[in-house]
Amino acid sequence: MLQFDRFGFSPNLMKALAEAGYKTPTPIQAQAIPLALQGDDVLGCAQTGTGKTAAFALPILHRFSETGRKPRALILAPTRELASQIEASFAAYGKHLPTRVCALYGGVPLKGQIARLRKGIDILVATPGRLMDHVERHTVDLSGIEVLVLDEADRMLDMGFEPQVRAIAGALPANRQTMLFSATVPSAIESLVRRYLRTPKRVEVERSGTTVDTIDQRVHLVAPEQKTTLLARVLQDEKPTSTLIFTRTKRGADRLTQTLRSQGFKAEAMHGDLAQNRREQIIRSFRSRHIHVLVATDVAARGLDIPHISHVINYDVPEEAEAYVHRIGRTARAQRTGVAITLASARDQAALASIERLVGQSIPRHTLPGFDYQHDTSHITSQAARGGRGGGRNASRADGVLAFLERRYGRAARATRAPA
Repeated sequence: MLQFDRFGFSPNLMKALAEAGYKTPTPIQAQAIPLALQGDDVLGCAQTGTGKTAAFALPILHRFSETGRKPRALILAPTRELASQIEASFAAYGKHLPTRVCALYGGVPLKGQIARLRKGIDILVATPGRLMDHVERHTVDLSGIEVLVLDEADRMLDMGFEPQVRAIAGALPANRQTMLFSATVPSAIESLVRRYLRTPKRVEVERSGTTVDTIDQRVHLVAPEQKTTLLARVLQDEKPTSTLIFTRTKRGADRLTQTLRSQGFKAEAMHGDLAQNRREQIIRSFRSRHIHVLVATDVAARGLDIPHISHVINYDVPEEAEAYVHRIGRTARAQRTGVAITLASARDQAALASIERLVGQSIPRHTLPGFDYQHDTSHITSQAARGGRGGGRNASRADGVLAFLERRYGRAARATRAPA
């Protein structure tokens, strides 16, 4: 079995790995590290939780073991949380090296970041927006970049950072090594690869769009007005170690958190309206298990690397199928198992179908006593009988929904119903 000592890392780097308990590389590390060490451009297709940070961090630290004045490696990440965690990983792996790393992200004053940059930085981790702020202020010099890493590139594009990513990559020295890591590889990512990577070596540990096979995925069919009650029931029955719940909106996250607190759950909400220091405080509390339930928008779908998350619950079905992969990737990390539960009603049928096409499998449907949604169609049929806005169109749509539920969910739901 391949061991880290086969890569020829420096003694100080190996010492840090030994202290962190690293012995055997993960599949993505075993494939990507040798390519990165020999200077190849790399396209890494891997789900979150597969160890891809070390796959690019260790070769960079081995290569740049001496310090300079200008950054020599740049890692772009989509969120503040992910940038912060990448910085922490570099600090841990390079604890016995003189290499200096700095993370640049929004939500904190520019002044402190500028002061760190002036002292000299070897490795720069940044979100695209904040890095562009520094570029425009001429407070960062990217002329010495020899390695560019685009981490979770699909998420960066989903968040609208494509113009910034293209501007940054286009402004860097052409003679550089580029590594791009992504859980999915849609056409927009393929376009980036063709433009900025030179004959890249492709490394893939899971088929693009698949989900980790150690995640127990389930869909609970539920009427919209019963979602919160079912959620509480699931939390009581499952008794999860730590739960990450996703909502579609910031207001929804706040409302659901207040409801869960009123029912005795130790819950906090995290979303983009919170100040960065507050978000970091909440993550520390969740990581240390002082809170057991974190309710978040998709701002937390990437970058949260907390191994003890046992359950991910999609309170709202994501509108984009790729977001489902990113969300449930927060559990079953570091060779653990996990549970991903999605609460869905009839109006979510199209989104569920898209998710199943992406992940290449049918997700089992479950019901609990008292939440027998596939038989409770009064909320649909009554609307059709009333006619309402759209009249016949709504009635036709209701007929289609009923047919879909019977055809797609009925048998599976009855087969997996919990005993009374």
